Amino acid sequence: MTTVPALEVRDLVKGFGGVPVLRGLSFELRAGRVVALVGENGAGKSTAMKIATGQLRADSGQVYVAGELLSQPDPMQLRKLGVTIIPQELAPYPDLTVYENLFVGRELRTRLGTLDRREMVAEARKMLAVFDVDIDPHLRMGRMSVALTQIVEIAKATTWGAKVLFLDEPSSSIPEREVARLHAVVRKLRDHGVAMLYTTHRMEEIKALADQIVVLRDGQLVMDVPIDDATEDEIVKAMIGRELGTLFPRTAPVLPEVAYEVRGLRLSRNGPQVDLSVRRGEILGLGGLVGAGRTEIVEAMFGIRRSVEGNVELDGKRVPRNAPAAAIRAGVAFVPEDRKGAGLVLTRSILDNGSLPHLRSFTTAGWLLPRRRKAVEEATKAVSVRCRSIDQLVGTLSGGNQQKVVLSRWLIHNTKVLLLDEPTRGVDVGARGEIYDIIRDLASSGLAVILVSSDMPELIGLTHRVLVVRAGAAVAELSREELDREDAPERIFRLASGQTDLGGVPQSARTKESQ
Repeated sequence: MTTVPALEVRDLVKGFGGVPVLRGLSFELRAGRVVALVGENGAGKSTAMKIATGQLRADSGQVYVAGELLSQPDPMQLRKLGVTIIPQELAPYPDLTVYENLFVGRELRTRLGTLDRREMVAEARKMLAVFDVDIDPHLRMGRMSVALTQIVEIAKATTWGAKVLFLDEPSSSIPEREVARLHAVVRKLRDHGVAMLYTTHRMEEIKALADQIVVLRDGQLVMDVPIDDATEDEIVKAMIGRELGTLFPRTAPVLPEVAYEVRGLRLSRNGPQVDLSVRRGEILGLGGLVGAGRTEIVEAMFGIRRSVEGNVELDGKRVPRNAPAAAIRAGVAFVPEDRKGAGLVLTRSILDNGSLPHLRSFTTAGWLLPRRRKAVEEATKAVSVRCRSIDQLVGTLSGGNQQKVVLSRWLIHNTKVLLLDEPTRGVDVGARGEIYDIIRDLASSGLAVILVSSDMPELIGLTHRVLVVRAGAAVAELSREELDREDAPERIFRLASGQTDLGGVPQSARTKESQ
């Protein structure tokens, strides 16, 4: 391994409006190694990456590429030196084909000076074959999945001669089934000697990919060690400044009466039926593998996914199926998995987003009433949304604060049941802890909560009970006592995957499994 880093930053200092963002940050990237850059939202990760790739200028500090000090680095200069970033928000040319995107700005031409499309298509196939993906070079980029678009962008960067690659939350917008392919691409690049900086909120990715971990907190470097020298608990403590265990203090006791009951709910005529009940103050978890049907179940409860039969009751009163407006009026709230696509209007303000489900109660003869502003201000304050004002665009907030806005809107209404689908997906550990506190406080106030989560510590640590879902039906139930056992994650996985050896699972779970 060469003694000269492929890229190094030293003593970076940067502030905005007098507020310090980076406080003397230093780290290095070496050829053939992956460095995971982690920290809470607002820790300074994006600012550090923008400075290292020439998109921002530091107030002070230095950037070195292959040992050479760059006096005023800019993106074009860094690209020529082999430094490239794959941003979280990809920006390909959607109306152009794959091969046109790969060769934009460096088109191959014939001897007559015309575009050599045949040669570009052939070269595009070779470029993509390196990453073991079968993508038609004639396909238009706008028709491709986010995952495949990322691979095309990575192929474009590396064939431009990238020696240092910055990957900003590359797995945050792709389905779980595509993550393995992304990881294979990253490993292949590492084997070819590319130095990489990889930001992620997922602990499993850090352990699977990183050689080195760099942790930022409040703009300062608090950890920079080989990945094998840091435990998960140590990483989380470095990120948030407290022990991991404090994320999941003991849940509060539940009230005896049932608040919300679902009986015989079917999403299709021949599909399985869903039966469950939740008491006041209870957090009921829905666990299972991706594709098990957990999201479909909570969407049917709320009415945005059609069900063909069944009864839903809240406080003993029937809630109409397939009618979200009626569910909201009854006191049912829903926080969807895709907060950007289904939970928020990113181009509108916090005020507009916070009041969106309740506009009828805030209008008279088509005019918005002044009390709307006060209601949204009180709700966002209750969940500690960090913003300049409620007039700030939601799209400019961090992921954690966006999720708090989605939660806050239901504090305005007389909510009795809260349906949460992956409430901390794409949220950093620190903001995740705050969201857990909000959920726990809402349950303690008497709300019934149903939580869908693929995060095993979250599912086990936050809930009173867990129903394991497979193929659209609940096949087992684990009590709080059973969730406290060391083998609880393994048992949940075995039940979710349909394994027949259910040693240690209670008789009630075995009975459901056999049905």
